[in-house]
Amino acid sequence: MARRTTALTNTEVDKAKPKDKVYKLADGEGLQLRIKPNGSKTWLFDYFKPISKTRTSISFGAYPEVSLKTAREHKVAARELLAKDIDPKEHRDNSKQIALEAHSNTLKTVAKEWLKIKQTKVTDDYAIDVWRSLELHVFPHLGNKPIDQITAPMTISVIKPVSAKGSLETVRRLCQRLNEIMIFANNTGLIHANPLSGITHAFETPKKKHLPTLKPNEIRKLMFKLSTASIKLTTRCLIEWQLNTMVRPSEAAGAKWAEIDIENKLWVIPAERMKKRKEHIVPLTQQTMALLDVIRPISEHREYIFPADRNPRTPCNSQTANMALKRMGFEGQLVSHGLRALASTTLNEQGFDADVIEAALAHVDQNEVRRAYNRSEYIEQRRALMAWWSQHIEEASTMSVSLASKIVIDQN
Repeated sequence: MARRTTALTNTEVDKAKPKDKVYKLADGEGLQLRIKPNGSKTWLFDYFKPISKTRTSISFGAYPEVSLKTAREHKVAARELLAKDIDPKEHRDNSKQIALEAHSNTLKTVAKEWLKIKQTKVTDDYAIDVWRSLELHVFPHLGNKPIDQITAPMTISVIKPVSAKGSLETVRRLCQRLNEIMIFANNTGLIHANPLSGITHAFETPKKKHLPTLKPNEIRKLMFKLSTASIKLTTRCLIEWQLNTMVRPSEAAGAKWAEIDIENKLWVIPAERMKKRKEHIVPLTQQTMALLDVIRPISEHREYIFPADRNPRTPCNSQTANMALKRMGFEGQLVSHGLRALASTTLNEQGFDADVIEAALAHVDQNEVRRAYNRSEYIEQRRALMAWWSQHIEEASTMSVSLASKIVIDQN
């Protein structure tokens, strides 16, 4: 017959005195109270490991912080795990580790890891814009929240003030960026599903606004105002350079002398400076080469073609052209990015091949299959296109003074 242990009472536990050596009081079913010579009392549960069948024990905590009743509850829970061949000590340690990882994997921490991957696909300026938007609108409220505790309702409540101000485009971008972070967390095993997949439906969809630009027949007005504007020579060169080359504002402002291939009349913009992280080659025309001659005495000894005023070792701000156009009276009518649209519309109206125009604008074909097979850069076709476009700009400068056309005339 199995030996039966008499259950302990609260009085026995409370009155148990220390002895010269460690001893234990049994409560039954593996639960024991260990008393040390220094008077400390600890609850232990003795058991056999499910797989190895070796004897071991797990501590349930010290008395009186852990009462007899609570110790027995822990014992019942441990026995239930053993009935399922689960080691209670390993289960507790794993649970602690999971909880620790959950609290260390906050939204902000995971977002940092996500951004490391994102930065390989976007420009540095865009990555900075992404992080600033999260720091401004999301992290103050949810940044320290474990990512597995983020819910759609709490996220929507954080973004609602942004929506209330009418900043619907910002709302759209925040929802998109948070979804990307959650997808990253899901794919890396930090969460089991994306809880924010539908949060965009909680907000009004922003109406798509095209960036302000001029009509093709208004280019003469642009060139006249540019020739009479009270702006720095570097800024005027920058605007004409961007107009002629059809690149984005940041790509123009960050142009480096090292990127210019004078012999082959090419401007090779490295992938890390391009929006789509793909190297872009711009054929240089007679007019764009002339613009380089204008700016050469100012910046040839420096890294950047269009250096900043305050610190010439850095490029001018990508908003420089924008601010100049605003001062010239084009506010609400034209932004520097709209120069690309002006070029695109004009060239399409003139019947140039749409694929060549798209290549000149460094647009990526949205059709993946078509993009995979169409790897042509159309360099020679683009040389002809760019030559026509620069000549068109020069002709529009008649009765005004284009920097590029002036140099061309002087050279002739």
